[in-house]
Amino acid sequence: MFGYHGRFLDVDLSNGSVGTLALEEDLLKKFIGGASLAAHLIYDRVKPGMDPLAPDSPLVFATGPFTGTTIPMVSRSAVCGISPLTGIWGEATTGGVFPFRLKESGYDGIMVTGKADRPVYLWIQDGVAEIRDAAHLWGKDTYETQQVLKDELKESGLSVTCVGPAGENLVKYACIINDRGRAAGRCGLGALMGSKNLKAVAVSGKLRPDVASKDKLAELTRQARDTIAQNFMSVAFREYGTLMYMDLGMFLGDVPARYFGSSVFPAKNVTGEALRQAYTVGNYACHGCPIGCGRTLKHVSKDLDEIDGPEYETAVAFGPLCMNYDLESIVMANHLCNAYGIDTISAGVSIAYAMHLFEQGILSEDRAGMKIEWGDGKAIVRLVEMIVNRQGIGELLGKGTRSIAEELGADPSEAAHVKGLEMPLHDARAFTGMAISYATGPRGACHLKGDYYNVDLGGGVPELGIVAGDRLQSEAKAEMAARYQDFKDIFDSLLLCKFAPLTLTQIAEMLSNVTGWEYLPADLHTAAERSVNIKRAISNRLGITREDDRLPSINLVALKEGSTANKSPDMDLMLRDYYDYRKWDWDTGKPTREKLLELGLEDAARDLW
Repeated sequence: MFGYHGRFLDVDLSNGSVGTLALEEDLLKKFIGGASLAAHLIYDRVKPGMDPLAPDSPLVFATGPFTGTTIPMVSRSAVCGISPLTGIWGEATTGGVFPFRLKESGYDGIMVTGKADRPVYLWIQDGVAEIRDAAHLWGKDTYETQQVLKDELKESGLSVTCVGPAGENLVKYACIINDRGRAAGRCGLGALMGSKNLKAVAVSGKLRPDVASKDKLAELTRQARDTIAQNFMSVAFREYGTLMYMDLGMFLGDVPARYFGSSVFPAKNVTGEALRQAYTVGNYACHGCPIGCGRTLKHVSKDLDEIDGPEYETAVAFGPLCMNYDLESIVMANHLCNAYGIDTISAGVSIAYAMHLFEQGILSEDRAGMKIEWGDGKAIVRLVEMIVNRQGIGELLGKGTRSIAEELGADPSEAAHVKGLEMPLHDARAFTGMAISYATGPRGACHLKGDYYNVDLGGGVPELGIVAGDRLQSEAKAEMAARYQDFKDIFDSLLLCKFAPLTLTQIAEMLSNVTGWEYLPADLHTAAERSVNIKRAISNRLGITREDDRLPSINLVALKEGSTANKSPDMDLMLRDYYDYRKWDWDTGKPTREKLLELGLEDAARDLW
């Protein structure tokens, strides 16, 4: 096959076995790769009521047919499993160099089950894999772990993905870190990896699959690079990173402040420009990316000569959401999250929720062991450390907002999550397409499984009939939001960076020339629908119903100021329209049997109906 090795590494840590899982051509045509293929591989291993941290709970690392090719912005890989935070389908993607190195190691991905009886790491090179002792790595942070393995293995081009102390301590939203601070950030998959006593995966090699049409793909690659270079957002991302959106987002009412209770704040203090004024800022790119949206901060302190800078979501989570405008504490909180391996979104939202509850008197100083007040940057940094170590109030905050509300007896409608996954930092009141995307997203509240604000800011998908409209309007929005979820799901199958400004037609043509199989835009859309529905079926088997497709009131109640004042999405209208389009059953929240069969998901049709 072209674009694939046609095999996964199959690892059972309980008995120490390493084998090969063959991938047939028909399977790859149907699911393409990445998170979609991972969902198929995981589906049969899901059992209703299963513990995400049980040894038989699978953890999958997956690349796609684009990974390792000359196409720009494709150094991405997916990490998938049952989320320890939410208890349902969980996935995250990451960039850096690791995805290329994993593909070059001779496998399209890794399936990990079981639990080692001691800390171990995987070493994979040119089609050969070993399980090695990691006792000397246990307890080290992610930066130390990467460096120790590079020094130990002495391989050029080596890349490492690993968990830090948060994953070892099974913090519910621990993440997995590679290539310094690149994170597979959401859903707590670092806890799943840590529960298996798997500290790290080190990969290297020179086994890159051939593509079907090298000359044509080279031409399409040049066209893609031209498209990226001519896109205004590419320039903005290169100059200021994702933080370039902060002040524009505040103007649009899209940046939540004071735990989703406001959208007006001194944005100038936490913009990409402010970061440049306060620090010596450099930028870095994932392998093969012509943009370079990542930030590095140099000469931060006498102990930190160079660290990874905060992204937009992180800066809002530890900044305006907590009414904190001290850049130094935001930078330090971000660094600790990277070093210890926890999701900055869930951590920041949980800390902001603690501040909200502290102000209300629901969380007392006695219970917290400290004051947790708005704008206290030092408290934020301290709380991050306490979460990682499951110390004091950090034990509770590390379980996420849903559990915080349950344990403190707080109003559950003020816990900012969907299906257990904390709300990202694009406000649902600013773009109604985001509201319905959050409520129905495959992994819970997610700004990347349908970043619909990009549509209403002018970035449509004409091949799927997705066009910009009134960002505050709920009518006729749900169907386009569903199609846009499909469009972005394609990216996580290929894999392709969500910032790549490429059309569906370009993507289909590139995939055809990588694999030698003909793909039209309509074929990709069908594959994306199949992916969305099998992920939904997994979550249905784990207990998800229509009642879970909702936003908490804290994210819906109309604000009194800002550009969204007195506006709130009509969730009932949009959810009805969404279900009608998806052909999901209103009573159960499951895809209908007819829809599943139409998509070739016979097993799911049998299991759900």
